[in-house]
Amino acid sequence: MALADPVRRRILQRLGASESRVTDVAAEFSISLNSVSKHIRLLERARLIERNVSGREHILRFRPEPLSEVQQWIAAQQAFWASRLQAIDDLLTAEDAANEIPPRKEKKRV
Repeated sequence: MALADPVRRRILQRLGASESRVTDVAAEFSISLNSVSKHIRLLERARLIERNVSGREHILRFRPEPLSEVQQWIAAQQAFWASRLQAIDDLLTAEDAANEIPPRKEKKRV
């Protein structure tokens, strides 16, 4: 859900290049600071960004670790389903081979 919105993806892309203040991130969008802040809070809840407060400045930093966790989960799912599909394919191939009718031998005419 956190990556579903293009604004949040752009925020992550921006923070992937370097840390940035909230106001600097918000300046790149044609939506209100309040709207950008809502997107940022959602990304914080998803643990994709981290906020460091220093006085009045809020510095945001991208955290790629949750994406690595998701990538590992997806890879495990792909491996599981690939093995299951291969097992089905092997079963169907064996079934087809067992049901194959051997070709008839032609009688020689004399």
